[in-house]
Amino acid sequence: MIKIIVGTNRKNSISFKIAELYQENLNQLGAASEILKLEELPHDFLFSALYENNGKNPLYNEFQQKVKEGDKFVFIVPEYNGSFPGILKAFIDGMTYPNSFRNKKCALVGISSGIGGGGIALSHLTDIFHYLGMHVLALKPKLAKIEENMSDNLLTNRLYMELLHSQAEMLINF
Repeated sequence: MIKIIVGTNRKNSISFKIAELYQENLNQLGAASEILKLEELPHDFLFSALYENNGKNPLYNEFQQKVKEGDKFVFIVPEYNGSFPGILKAFIDGMTYPNSFRNKKCALVGISSGIGGGGIALSHLTDIFHYLGMHVLALKPKLAKIEENMSDNLLTNRLYMELLHSQAEMLINF
């Protein structure tokens, strides 16, 4: 089962809407998937689940178990301040090192309100995943000016839709 991780804890995020669209692509291609929303992490996980407290927070442990069970991932990554959200970095830091991501595969999708589509954020995240031993799919759609390319929670940009579909196909065969 492919795990789709929404890379922000912002409620009603565009990232979640893109995750749902991505999940529809995977369903059409016959691949099972599950969306993991970082907004559902325990609010105190930075202090109750990391470092010396690893394994002590049952709610965080549920997230960790879902990651552990996954072999392929899609990260929907919004651009925050020229990189990706701190909540995503803290989530990754809390995973059991190095086994949570080593020898697993992932696809990255960047989104931004600006013209970069989250390219720098995807570069930062790629470096981290390579360090952790995860294989990152080369095609990384960068969905720039995302608000201008959506209407009623749907993508209106045909190229963006085609890129997401192509990436989903590639991830299944990766």
